[in-house]
Amino acid sequence: MELDVNGARRQIAHPDEPLLWVLRDELGLNGVRYGCGIGVCGCCTVLLDAEAVRSCQVSAAQAAGRAVTTLEGLADGETLHPAQQAYLENPLQCGWCLPGHVMTAVALLSRDADPTPEQIEAEASRNLCRCGGYGAVRENVTRAASIARERS
Repeated sequence: MELDVNGARRQIAHPDEPLLWVLRDELGLNGVRYGCGIGVCGCCTVLLDAEAVRSCQVSAAQAAGRAVTTLEGLADGETLHPAQQAYLENPLQCGWCLPGHVMTAVALLSRDADPTPEQIEAEASRNLCRCGGYGAVRENVTRAASIARERS
């Protein structure tokens, strides 16, 4: 079976496996992190057709025919996505949850280029951060929106 991952067609051998494990184990995309395995923590968040989903809760077969985007697929050549740039400027303490927060921010910003603090809070609260870096998460989403505006 084939998947469209980060703009490239990729052959996979285990379509019944969770997308998380196919991305990590078969395709070597380690920006997708395992956290809880039950869709609660958000570490495994990827985009399916620009929508943030928990890859531990979606089989690879369910992603067939849809555009899968991981942290590795956000940059445009050498230019980081605004969310990646914001988190690079203001990283979280341990970084384990960071990919999920970045992908959630990308999905939010694709829906609303200038989200309100309440929207940012609602989206950020969907992902867990064991280090308590929620203040930085909110700052980073706001900064990412600013970077995007500066670039356009």
